[in-house]
Amino acid sequence: MLIDTHINIHGEAFEEDLEDVLQRAREAGVSPMIAICCRLSEFDAVLQIAEAHDDVMCTIGAHPHHAKDRPDITADELVEIAQHPKVIAIGETGLDFHYNYSPRADQFPSLRAHIEAARRTDLPIILHCRDADEEMADLLEEEMGKGAFRPLLHCYTGGQALARRAAKLGAYFSASGIISFKKADDVRAVFRDVVPDDRVIIETDCPYLAPVPHRGRRNEPSYLPHVAEALARVKGWTIEQTAERTTRAARTLFDQLPDA
Repeated sequence: MLIDTHINIHGEAFEEDLEDVLQRAREAGVSPMIAICCRLSEFDAVLQIAEAHDDVMCTIGAHPHHAKDRPDITADELVEIAQHPKVIAIGETGLDFHYNYSPRADQFPSLRAHIEAARRTDLPIILHCRDADEEMADLLEEEMGKGAFRPLLHCYTGGQALARRAAKLGAYFSASGIISFKKADDVRAVFRDVVPDDRVIIETDCPYLAPVPHRGRRNEPSYLPHVAEALARVKGWTIEQTAERTTRAARTLFDQLPDA
């Protein structure tokens, strides 16, 4: 079985056929799955799906795009919500200076609040980083100096410098469908040359970033085997080795995952 560590299934993209989507995933050998909360206002919708399915867990967090929606978010609030038994990670949070949908002045304190919540709950923290490699590396090193936490750089497309600095801090990295894209040689190089073999996991990030051969379509968890196949080619692993290693890493990081 493969573990999809990052699915966005609470929105309109899946409102017509969610049950079919989840069943196709299981039939494709994908279970359990982690439903991601990117807006605090959407947590109840994410939690509702997780509570309805034994093999779906969830997270609590605010994507950097939405940091401006709750610039006053505190670690205390996140810690309280994270007490729910279905919540197994903090995030998605991070830094995004590509779109700047939220001001940097809101992104940094939001990220720090999430890190403090992750530190206090000992839950992994799911990090988004785009066009902010140096700032993310600096912040992670600074925050790790205050006390340990467990970072995951999800859907990793950053450079080798951030990957090396984060790896030294014990970070995990997830590969998405991007690793299968024709022009993603730089991403493949990072996973081949920098990402530790025992700290790589896989995700779909559905409904976005469908892997080859489904690129351009709505992504879904049943496509995760294509991500695994692309990672296997990069790492020089067999499919069986890729499944075993990414599953072991996912269960080490997300240590509250249910059995498949």
